[in-house]
Amino acid sequence: MEIVQQHRTQGGTLSYVRHQSAATGTPMRASVFVPPGAGPFPAIYWLSGLTCTEDNFTTKAGAYAAAAEHGVMIVAPDTSPRGEGVADDPAYDLGQGAGFYLDATQAPWAPHFRMESYVTQDLISAVEGAFPAAPGRRGICGHSMGGHGALTLALRHPDLYRSVSAFAPIVSPTRCDWGRKAFAAYFGPDETEWAKHDASLLVAAGAAKGRFDDILIDQGDADSFLESQLKPDLFVAACKAVGQNVILRMQPGYDHSYFFIATFIAEHVAWHAERLGG
Repeated sequence: MEIVQQHRTQGGTLSYVRHQSAATGTPMRASVFVPPGAGPFPAIYWLSGLTCTEDNFTTKAGAYAAAAEHGVMIVAPDTSPRGEGVADDPAYDLGQGAGFYLDATQAPWAPHFRMESYVTQDLISAVEGAFPAAPGRRGICGHSMGGHGALTLALRHPDLYRSVSAFAPIVSPTRCDWGRKAFAAYFGPDETEWAKHDASLLVAAGAAKGRFDDILIDQGDADSFLESQLKPDLFVAACKAVGQNVILRMQPGYDHSYFFIATFIAEHVAWHAERLGG
């Protein structure tokens, strides 16, 4: 893992890193905050939304003071593979910057768009090999497309994560335009494959049973995407039907932006730290 930049902040160290991913077949970038102290530290893996890179959370969320206080690392990867030879699309919601944290099966995406394998395998291995991260003490959190990623990866890989939370997640991509467009491109027309990457349908199918004591979601009620793309009530209903505890906090007046995330991120860091032993 190559350290591209490094900065001292909040008593800890923020590193921008690059490493080769076997899953994507490309170099991948991430930011890694390590709190003060010797470690090993639990780690929260943050997944960003459409159009974002490894830098959006770092510069806009204001999370590192809380991470330092609670003694947790924060790892924020890029949202897709990039570079020469990597497929792309002119639209913002498909291709580079829009990996949806899944392993594509269709051309031209399949060779490189393997973000599920990257996040759950290559990224964890690289971070735990280069930084004082405590193996097995991982949480996952994300925003919008990244909230979809956090929920689905936690449900699909519960052995990897002890805690999961999200900001304004796409909770049912099979039932919104963002998700249907991406899933049709990455998986083709077979919607049975789509269902394996829909958090609400995964919960309804029993994926959450006995996995997590609770799941935390913050959602702004002034979010312009609330009714058309996000639909948190679908996830809450699925959780209620199977007895999964979910905390949905509707935040009055907040939109979809990082101003919303920055307001509540310290509470999410503390919530994860309590469950991870930070």
